[in-house]
Order: sequence, then C-alpha cells, then structure tokens
Amino acid sequence: MSRLDQQMAFLTEVDRLKSVMRATTLCDGSRYENSAEHSWHIALYALVLAEHSETSLDIGKVIRMLLLHDLVEIDAGDAPVFGDHDADAMAQREAAAADRIFGLLPADQASAFRALWDEFEANETPEAQFAKSIDRIQPPMQNLASGGVSWVDYNVTYDMFEARIGPKIAKGAPSILAWLRPRVAAFFAGRS
Repeated sequence: MSRLDQQMAFLTEVDRLKSVMRATTLCDGSRYENSAEHSWHIALYALVLAEHSETSLDIGKVIRMLLLHDLVEIDAGDAPVFGDHDADAMAQREAAAADRIFGLLPADQASAFRALWDEFEANETPEAQFAKSIDRIQPPMQNLASGGVSWVDYNVTYDMFEARIGPKIAKGAPSILAWLRPRVAAFFAGRS
C-alpha cells in the first residue's frame, strides 16, 4: 500500500470511535456521548484552558495527545472511571489496540503517534499531566450540566469523586480543580 493508502485506511478505521459510547451524557442530558465527541471536546477544553496550566506547555502536543488517546477504545472499549473493570487487563487490551490501530499508518507516523499515546499513558511530562487532567475535567462538567446523570447511574458520592478524580486533575491542573471542587461539592450536598 502507498503512504496515502495507509493514511486513508487509518482515517477510515478511526471513524469507528464514533460508535464507542461513553458513560457520560451530553450537557443537556439528552443522550450519552461517544468517544469521538469526547476527544474533540477535551481537545477544545485544552485549547481554551491552557493558560491555567502551572507550567509552560506545548499546547499543540497536548491537543494531539487528546485527539489520539482514546482511539484504543475502538478495540478495548471505554472503561468508565466509576465502573468496575480490571485495570491491568484493560491496559493490556489498550496497548494491543494501540499496536494495531497506529500500525495502520506509515511507519514514521505510526511511531510518532504511538509515542504520543505512550507519553499520555505514562503521565510524566507537563503536557501529558495537563492532558490527563483535562480528560478528567470534562466528565464532571458534563455531569454538573446534566444534573449528574452518570453520577446517579454509578452511585457516585463526593468522596468517590475526590478519591478517583481529584488527584488526577490536581496533578496537571490544580487551579482548575480548585475552581471545580466547590461546584461538585455543592452538587452532592444538594442531593443529600
């Protein structure tokens, strides 16, 4: 296959991300979002909120990570943060999916995209930490807007939010967590 054939095969394959449904609804609560919508939305979140990072960022790199990070869900499926799943088994499925999906591309692009995905997963660079934080900010914002649809579905409490989401946001976007935390606390206090 030519380089262009490989690129088009990849682009056709990743269209399948539009069919992977997530546990979070749209802000209006009308339906659950798909992973492609989520990826677009968090890339936009990163673009808009980059100024709130506490470190200097290559925002283009952050956006590239966010556009690529969920492509593995085509094969591995979505693993809701409040759902029950074997994290090690999911990591293995995602790594195999990354091999297959990025492997559709020409070797140089496959290597570059896989490196971005691996960097995101390792969560060690400022860009990965900010990207991971942004990935965790959008679902609570969707829940606050929708009346907590997926929080209700998963019987989430404020303590669960703090334990599973708080540290992930704090690592790369502590000022955004400081803004978000009282809003989430007020939502859960209102449900008591």
